[in-house]
Amino acid sequence: MTGKELLAKIDSPRAGELFADLYGGGKREIDAARRRYRALIEKMLQPEDFPALELAASDEDLRVFSAPGRTELGGNHTDHNQGKVLAASIQLDDVAIVRARKDRTVFFRSTGYPDVKVSLAGAPDLKPKVEEQGMTEALVRGIAAELGRRGRAAGGFSANADSTVLPGTGLSSSAALEVLLGRIFDCLYGDGKRSALEIARIGQIAENVFFGKPCGLMDQAACASGGAVAINFADAARPELRQINFDLSATDYVLCVVNTRGSHADLTPDYAAIPSEMKAAAAFFGKATLSELDRETVLAGAAELRKAAGDRAVLRAIHFFDENERVDAMSAALDAMDKAAGTEEKQRALNRYLELVNESGNSSWELLQNVYSPRSPAAQGLSLALALSNNFFRRCELRGACRVHGGGFAGTIQAYLPINAMAAYRAMIETVFGPGSLTPLRIRPLGSIELHF
Repeated sequence: MTGKELLAKIDSPRAGELFADLYGGGKREIDAARRRYRALIEKMLQPEDFPALELAASDEDLRVFSAPGRTELGGNHTDHNQGKVLAASIQLDDVAIVRARKDRTVFFRSTGYPDVKVSLAGAPDLKPKVEEQGMTEALVRGIAAELGRRGRAAGGFSANADSTVLPGTGLSSSAALEVLLGRIFDCLYGDGKRSALEIARIGQIAENVFFGKPCGLMDQAACASGGAVAINFADAARPELRQINFDLSATDYVLCVVNTRGSHADLTPDYAAIPSEMKAAAAFFGKATLSELDRETVLAGAAELRKAAGDRAVLRAIHFFDENERVDAMSAALDAMDKAAGTEEKQRALNRYLELVNESGNSSWELLQNVYSPRSPAAQGLSLALALSNNFFRRCELRGACRVHGGGFAGTIQAYLPINAMAAYRAMIETVFGPGSLTPLRIRPLGSIELHF
């Protein structure tokens, strides 16, 4: 499609329907999406603004891709021990206007970030490079290499992109980028039919091997799949993924995250200690992960386990088993909410779900112990945000829920509350953590996709 044709399509009713699915059905959201996409396309068409198109395969073939961030609904720190998680894609996303190139070079420009240029021309260029670890270049190279290993040589493209996935907030900005790149490569140089789980796995491999971060698969799977998904990682090579219909917009509640703006610097030992201690507990019983055990076995051996691995390892193991069961219960509550025949029945299911969210938050705080670093007890932004939220719910006599979001120790909490209490909650939160620290989330039904207007 030519740039002129694509610009015309952006204003079409079909585009409006698609934007409503992605970002919400209000006129403000749809108009904002039209402006955002239009600006990206227009810059792509201006040589002075976008100089890397001289090797484009065609002046006419512009394509559009989107990949969402994700929010963790349940299953805090369970995936790395082959447990269960509940997660959902959100309206914050990465968008890219893409044109294939004649050479095997990827030029990727994203608003607010340095340009990325990667050559995929030969075998040496598809190997991990130490100097690229932690950089976007590593993800581009790693995804192209893994696609090649799976039988599809990846060619080049130029992309003009923009991301609204807030970095450093546990909303998986890296995973969103990975599944965006995977979908672009697959649609341009494959048949575009790779499953969400395969796209997710390709992104995970790129992040592990090329980017240098030992992440699990939960983030990529949620970003690639769309909607709410329950994932069981018991079989790490073939995780079970089940789609769940979770439409919070059909209730009078809203889901949001609070960015406490704490620093993630020097937290690597804290993050690493969680899977390490859980696996140490499993190893005490001769197993690789806690998923191979049950709570009763661990508790029966607790006296000896605490001597071998420490009390915190025992507590974190208990959290793992409780949280695994909670994911099943949360999924059942959401299923009940979806199938509810009347308002009262739907509210009961929602109340049960919110009760489980609070249980997950309390378990993460008390057993998993990932709301602040014990090495920096003065920095407790997450603890403060949770305490303020619970106090707000009690003071306003409303049913709300909150929990740590993602890895923990710094970053964000997640909160659910009635829509009519949102303005007061925002005022309270932003007085403490600053303007813009609260972000409402909307669960979007579409994962990483090519958009056809």
